Amino acid sequence: MEKETDQDAAPGQGFRPHRVVVLALDGLLPFELGIPQRIFGRAKDERNRRLYEVVTCSVRPPGPVDTDADFAILVENGPEALATADTVVVPASYELGPVHEEGVLTEELAAALARIRPGTRLVAICTGGYVLAAAGHLDGRPATTHWASAEHFQRLFPKVRVDADVLFIDDGDVLTSAGVAAGIDLCVHIVRRDHGTAVANEVARRTVVPPYRDGGQAQYIERPVPDPQQSSTTSARAWALGRLQEPIQLRDMAAQESMSVRTFTRRFREEVGLSPGQWLTQQRVERARHLLESTDLSVDQVARDAGFGTAQSMRQHLQAALGVTPTAYRRTFRAGDGAGDSRGGLPPRTYAAARTAPGK
Repeated sequence: MEKETDQDAAPGQGFRPHRVVVLALDGLLPFELGIPQRIFGRAKDERNRRLYEVVTCSVRPPGPVDTDADFAILVENGPEALATADTVVVPASYELGPVHEEGVLTEELAAALARIRPGTRLVAICTGGYVLAAAGHLDGRPATTHWASAEHFQRLFPKVRVDADVLFIDDGDVLTSAGVAAGIDLCVHIVRRDHGTAVANEVARRTVVPPYRDGGQAQYIERPVPDPQQSSTTSARAWALGRLQEPIQLRDMAAQESMSVRTFTRRFREEVGLSPGQWLTQQRVERARHLLESTDLSVDQVARDAGFGTAQSMRQHLQAALGVTPTAYRRTFRAGDGAGDSRGGLPPRTYAAARTAPGK
């Protein structure tokens, strides 16, 4: 396990890290409780300043909180910490009581949530979404949760537009994810949304997790690990990543695996959860983001290097995926300390845009 050995740089004048408060509820899953600290806690800017301050609190005064494991955790902050948050994260719990059974908050939980300031970003990991829904924060909004709970969630909260087929949903100031690993994907997505691809990729590298899985990717992939007796599409993906700047035809990708187009397309979706076209668009958007953030290449050149061909094509894809133009995206993440602002850098990619992006 990697150990932090560097020292935090002295905070600059006017700099304030974004404060993330994680709400620890009885019956919590220790793994999911640790995701925000692990992901947000690793994010630093070019001056080695931590971009987030992560604090854990309980709905009660400081003290032990039960988990679903054979140990409890000691939480040193009470519910008053929620009033100081820029972002509140609610991880999953297996002991939500009336929240899970009746869709209503306990008096204790309602009092704690009432401390959250208007405009605070709200994030739920897995069944933590039950808490946000019971509080009314998901009414009329798209949301997701673990696929095994989705049907029950929808019955309990009919005003919520539940989508059980995605890893996470970014609806601006309220974000929800499926279970466990999807919580990591969502937190990395938030870092990318706030501070750009370079910071998010460094967090992913240090944490040894995939730097990007699109929120619209399926929760349940039929064959995430290929049958050893059958060919996979891994080589074709590596081949495509090495030539994103070139036109790539589906038949050419299929040829890398000596498969028919039909067989390749079926296997690809089984393994990745996306069609080859969706996946290629996703990778090209990521390449464009990286180039816009880290180089001075013209928008036309970025479009060619990312494989979009023309600036107009790239503009359409970025607008659909991110809600901004290439020029606006570059301006956001090339503005020096402005990108390190405690409120986050990039306007949220809406759920609707994520679901209707070209190539989807």
